[in-house]
Order: sequence, then C-alpha cells, then structure tokens
Amino acid sequence: MSICRLSKLLAPFVFAAIAGSVFADKQAQVFEADIIVYGGTSAAVTAAVQAKSEGKSVIMVSPDMQLGAMTSSGLGFTDSGKASTIGGLSREFYHRVWKAYQDPNAWNWQPRSSWKGSGQGTKAINDKTKTMWVFEPKVAEKIYNCWLAEKGVIVHRNEKLLRDGEDGVEKSGEKIVAIKTLSGKKYVGKMFIDCTFEGDLMAAAGCEYHVGREANSVYGEDYNGFRATNKHNYHFFKSNIDPYKVEGDSSSGLLKYISGEKPLENGAGDKKVQAYCFRMCLTDNPANMIPVQKPDNYNPSDYDLCERYYRAEKYPAQMIVSSMPNLKTDCNNKNAFSTDFIGMNYDYPEASYDEREKIIEAHKNYQLGFLYFLQNDDRLPKWLRSKWSKFGLAKDEFEATGGWPFNLYIREARRMVGDYIMTQADCQRKRATPNSIGMGSYTLDSHNTSRYVTKDGFVQNEGDVEVGLKKPYMIAYGSIVPKKKDCSNLLVPVACSASHIAYGSIRMEPVFMILGQSAATAASIAIDSDSCVQDVEYKKLSGKLRADGQILNDNDRK
Repeated sequence: MSICRLSKLLAPFVFAAIAGSVFADKQAQVFEADIIVYGGTSAAVTAAVQAKSEGKSVIMVSPDMQLGAMTSSGLGFTDSGKASTIGGLSREFYHRVWKAYQDPNAWNWQPRSSWKGSGQGTKAINDKTKTMWVFEPKVAEKIYNCWLAEKGVIVHRNEKLLRDGEDGVEKSGEKIVAIKTLSGKKYVGKMFIDCTFEGDLMAAAGCEYHVGREANSVYGEDYNGFRATNKHNYHFFKSNIDPYKVEGDSSSGLLKYISGEKPLENGAGDKKVQAYCFRMCLTDNPANMIPVQKPDNYNPSDYDLCERYYRAEKYPAQMIVSSMPNLKTDCNNKNAFSTDFIGMNYDYPEASYDEREKIIEAHKNYQLGFLYFLQNDDRLPKWLRSKWSKFGLAKDEFEATGGWPFNLYIREARRMVGDYIMTQADCQRKRATPNSIGMGSYTLDSHNTSRYVTKDGFVQNEGDVEVGLKKPYMIAYGSIVPKKKDCSNLLVPVACSASHIAYGSIRMEPVFMILGQSAATAASIAIDSDSCVQDVEYKKLSGKLRADGQILNDNDRK
C-alpha cells in the first residue's frame, strides 16, 4: 500500500500519534516547535511543508478537520491567471494533480479521452509542463494529506484559537511566545504564521487590520469603495425589477435579501465585504449522485426576486458550471441572482465561532434552497427545471459532510495593515513594488457587496469589479509582515496587507500557496539570524526563494 493511500486511511490516527510524541507536559498539553503554522488553508500546507524542508520543527494547528480550504472544497477550476508566475510549491501542487490523473484508476466515472474540460487562463491539462489546473476536491485533499505525511509534518486538527479577551495569545513585548486553543492546548514557538482567511491569530496578537472597503481617496484608487453598477458589469440587473413584496406597493416591504439602506456615493468606504458562496461539486451521473432534498426551512418566497429576474431577463445563466473530471462540476456565481448570498456576510470577519457557524449554515440553506427552487418551482418553465433536475451532489466528494463542501468561500475578511500595503497601483504596476516574494496576475476581482433600491425604485446590485491587468505584478514582502510595533515574529500570507481591490487579485489559491512558502522561508531565516521578521535580509530571502523555484519578477518567468 502506498504512503498516500495509507495516510488517507489512517490520517486522524497517524497525526494524533505523532502529535502525542511531542507533549512537553501531558497534563497541560503544551507543544513546542520552531514554527507554529495556524490554519488549514492551502497556504498553511505549503508553509508547513516549506518549514520542514528548511530543517525546522513545525506544528500545523488547523481550526478545520479537512485541509486545503477552497482548493479541496470545490474550487477545482483554478483561478490561475498567468501560469508562468506560479512556481515553487504552488507549481509542485499542480504537478502532483497532473501526476494523480496519470493513473487510469483516477478516471473511475469516465475515460480521460472523453473529458473535454478547459482551464481558466491556461490549459486544463498541460502535458508539456506536467501540470493540471482542473481537478476534483477529493484529489486535492488527498495530495495535501500525502504531502504533509511525506514530510512528517505534525498536524493538530480541529484546534481553534482562543480569541480576543480569552487569553489566546501570550506575548512578551512585541513577540508571540505561545498560542492557546479552545481545547486547552498550548503551542510554544519561535515564529508563527497565520494562514487563516479570517486573520484570527493576527488580530488576537494585536496587529492593526481593516475590514471592509476603503474609500478610493485613501490610497488613490479607482475601484475601491461603493461601486454602483455600470454597463461593463454583467452581475447586475439589466431590467427594471420591482423590489417590493407586492409589486408597486412600497408599503408592503422589501423582498428578502434586499437592503433598505441608502446607496453611498461611488468610491465611498464602508465596512462591508464581498459576497461568499459554496463552490458546489455537482454531478449529472446518477450512479454517483445524492439527489437534492427540500431543505427543512425552505420557503419559495425567499426566491421571489429570482423568479422576477428570470422572467424579466429571459432566463439568464443561473450559475457557472465548470467541467471537472469524472462527470463533476465546480459551480460558481453568475449574473445578478445566483449562488452568492449577497449582503449576508458582513458580520462574519469579527464574529464569534458560534456566530460564524450560523452564518455558514445560512449560506448552506440559501444555496440548497436555490438548487431546490431551480429544480422544482412551478413558476419556472419546465425546460429550466429539467435542466437542473439532472444534477445532484457528488456522492464520492465531501463524504464526511454528506456531499456538501467542507468550507465556505471566504473571499475576504480581515486584512492586515502591515509594513507595506498592496494597492491598485501595485497590481497595475503604476509604482515600483519593493522586495518581491512572489507574483500575482489575476484580474482585479470583487464580487457584489450589497443589493439595494435605486433612486428610481428598482432593485440593483453593487460592488462587482472585474478589471483585467496588462501584466503580472510583484507582491511585496512587507505585505505579509506586521508593523514591528504590533508583532515581531508573525507572518500573515493570507489575510495579508492589501487594499480591498488589490486583495481582490491577490486572494487566489495559487498565490496563497506561493505566499505560504515565502512566509515559511522568511520565518526560517529569521530564526537562523536571530532577527525579527521585519529585519530579514531580503537578498538572502530572495536568493533562497529563487533556489526553491519561486517566481519573483518578470525575469524569472519562463
């Protein structure tokens, strides 16, 4: 039996047994390592793998049971941007995906020759570079588990940080000494890496951060802040659709999921974050399908706006359905009413764990209800209901959660205000970005943020931005480093220091893996040189990153 097969079958037991060997105090459950990686994301995996490769002891403390976050939770249609900017462990992951699908047994529901999937920004399968950019969730999860097992990385799963006011972070001056989790475990380290979408460790450590959209005036940007729709936005209502429960009667109240707040001026800042959704893995293969059941709390009136929209605009696409291997799909938001639960996530970034679970459950109920609505609501034409009735959840995906994705797509939460703030000017290369630790290339991308009533009395969405970039750009080391006064031994590669609109491009899974690797390399150098992360010598860092295959600028691209 291969190590990958063994690690998948025995993962919970293997990791628990390994973890037990590092008890410094079995009663107090104190664990110690050079580097503590907090998070279960794709960035957390590459950070842990890189730290181990650097010869450092490392413990990966994951608040989740399953690892890989969105890469293993349905986002198999990779937001790759320019593949030539993706190097190091990030490219290694996509090579491992390619390698996994070289096995004929991986094609258990269809022959490889019959799959006609395409990629986003690159080929789905590139046999020349031996990379594959489109894949099933379970393949990504298996790769991450195998990778960590191969390196002997200690992983503690389902360990959530004690947060604000709960003594979760122990500091001595500007330095984190240890972190504590809800279960009572304590993790002592020399360096810490926060790889969560939410930036929970970063915030609990006292680092400055921002939630929401900055006004355009803050950083001299064009696409930040409140964004009223325009002709270039296809995620908005093109028709004049009445927002009231009783059409034409404003006294009847607004339909569900429409805000009564007055719209702001274009470019004004607010505390709102772009919409979240689950990237559902659906299939039309009856032999591998869990049919969509009517949710317990289903109310067809929740989708009255959707029915009016489809009627007014002649049934536009309901969602993006991207083909995955083995007759599966990666589903994403499309047009004005779809899988994005617009306006229902504002509290998430700062919410307690219990409150977050309620928000996550609400998103799940909304999307399951949306699917059920598409399949069954007799206000929709028969052809449209038939189109969606052929789909169900994939039985062999997310088995621990009944076919539903493990993670909600947290597109944006807290963002650190660090040593350097990435802005639109960096992404558009209108200013020189210092000390590159990787590259980004994806479109300036924000999903809608609110749904409101216009001055003319019709419903409208706002917040969507899709602005292409002419060239890839550099990502500054300072953007993953807090201000020294805040913390001197923490790196933050996911909830990094960027404006809302710059983060809209940076926030892609390949880039998170790049930044996770770079963060671990910097942490290792800081340990070896007995320095704080802000004082890591960039020449040494960049040399090591390039030696490990990272792409730092245009000259490194092939």
